Amino acid sequence: MDFFYNIGISAYKLAVRLASVKNRKARLMLDGQARTFDYLRQQLDPQGGYIWIHASSLGEFEQGRPLIEMIRRDRPDAHILLSFFSPSGYEVRKNYNQVDAVCYLPFDLPGNVKKFLDLVKPQMAIFVKYEFWGNYLNELRRRDVPTFSISAIFRPDQVFFKPWGSKMRNILKCFTRLYVQNEESRQLLQSVGIDQVEVAGDTRFDRVAHVREQTKQFPTIENFVADARLTVVMGSSWEPDEDLMIPYFNSHQGIKLIIAPHEFDRERLLAIMSRIKRPAGLFSQSLPATSAQLDCIIIDSFGLLSSLYRYGQIAMIGGGFGAGIHNLNEAAVYGMPVIFGPNYHKFSEAKDLIACGGGFTVSNADEFSAVMDRLVSDSSELHRCGTIAEHYIQSHLGATQLIYDQIKKHI
Repeated sequence: MDFFYNIGISAYKLAVRLASVKNRKARLMLDGQARTFDYLRQQLDPQGGYIWIHASSLGEFEQGRPLIEMIRRDRPDAHILLSFFSPSGYEVRKNYNQVDAVCYLPFDLPGNVKKFLDLVKPQMAIFVKYEFWGNYLNELRRRDVPTFSISAIFRPDQVFFKPWGSKMRNILKCFTRLYVQNEESRQLLQSVGIDQVEVAGDTRFDRVAHVREQTKQFPTIENFVADARLTVVMGSSWEPDEDLMIPYFNSHQGIKLIIAPHEFDRERLLAIMSRIKRPAGLFSQSLPATSAQLDCIIIDSFGLLSSLYRYGQIAMIGGGFGAGIHNLNEAAVYGMPVIFGPNYHKFSEAKDLIACGGGFTVSNADEFSAVMDRLVSDSSELHRCGTIAEHYIQSHLGATQLIYDQIKKHI
């Protein structure tokens, strides 16, 4: 890449270093990157030949996961390396057993790039959704490594489609093929001369369908919902989401509530508990024998949410009052309508679910109450909306198989 791009990456690295003084995630990233090269020397086969899959964070990992596991099932002898940029992905999945190695991806600077690729010697590279690192992609192309983008989605406001975005558009030309989520993305790319594109859909649909088939059971939650007329599951909630749900819950005795907050340190859990005016407890402290006496359970453990949705009839998904909503598909696959805040426009599944009637966006307490009253008071309407949501998921399966069928010739 050019001088100014490298200056920008260097400035970003400096900003992360400064932030690391007070920010734990920034510190984890720097510490993890500092260990990457030694880790790769110790962990990797020096002959290389790795299928390298990169996901920025945990959400992108979940999109890449169906493809990783399909590769592993079909080619158990394949060498697979998984890299993350964010601690929220690496720290949760650093022991993921479907790959041979997991590491942080060093900053996209020329020296790092050459050292990383010299160690990995990839036979193929796969970037999930939004990952477009210019130096890595240019060097992969120079080395003639087949390189793919999966579950990508593009919008007109991205830099690629601005008059000054020519250098970023050139990055996209490094991909052997881009597998995008929708036709709009394909047309946008075609409008700027990027033609190696195929509409494959979103691999997250395949992932949530698989999770539903393999869903975990929790006796504590089963007893908790056994006598409930209706249960709402709040997934990855933040305080603004709870500002709507908790007052409604407090005033509606017939509803039970499962809250899975996005973060659950002690201070956060105590803050949630203090607002609930009905019997409530933490999941880690609740027993199957007594959980039926509670009206609300707060989940204080990682890795449970995707299975917990099966116990609800309505889902409220967090993040829509912040940077963006969390995974709607995890809930919709169970045949339940989903409710979320107003910052959903970057998410095609949110727009689709609103359009078909399986999802609802709300901006304030009045709108939230109106949607909840409609669903709670009319069981046939609740069932209709949930069925629509489930059918939406079922109609979007198959992206993983399509992608794998095309890329496996490079393995």
